[in-house]
Amino acid sequence: MPMINQPAPHFNAQAVFDGGEVKDISLSNYKGKWVILFFYPLDFTFVCPTELTQFREHLAEFTASGAVVLGCSVDSVHSHKRWLRDDLGNLGYPLIADLTKRIAKDYGVLFEDRGIATRGTFIIDPDQKVQYMGIHNTSVGRDAKEILRVLQGCQSGELCQAGWKKGDMYITPLK
Repeated sequence: MPMINQPAPHFNAQAVFDGGEVKDISLSNYKGKWVILFFYPLDFTFVCPTELTQFREHLAEFTASGAVVLGCSVDSVHSHKRWLRDDLGNLGYPLIADLTKRIAKDYGVLFEDRGIATRGTFIIDPDQKVQYMGIHNTSVGRDAKEILRVLQGCQSGELCQAGWKKGDMYITPLK
């Protein structure tokens, strides 16, 4: 399992991009960029599409913050393609197929007994070190706006109070 300020686990996999195009993808493709890597349990479920579409709704804000978004589940590229075609439409970011479950395991989000990933979110800096990780129950969807807020706080390099938003004052330590 990764730790804060430690290298993010490297991965190579196939991913489905907009238009159903399947390409090889690697974490190293994104060196020099901020990466939001989020895991979700399965395609064709109830909570997962609410998260994926919310990331799409805020994708321009992630892009403006210099970040790329990558979704990942243990489904195949074929499942991803069909789900995108039949239900979600283009997302603007790729969905990684982790059919071997290696990526989920390396990131510490695999429920081995169920064979699925829980909801894990990782913010990876341009040096490919983990700067944030959040892991929670499969029944509760994460909030892309909160991930954006944390990303911007991490990017600031400053002390950011609870509830801090871009444009707010930073905490200044007493001298």
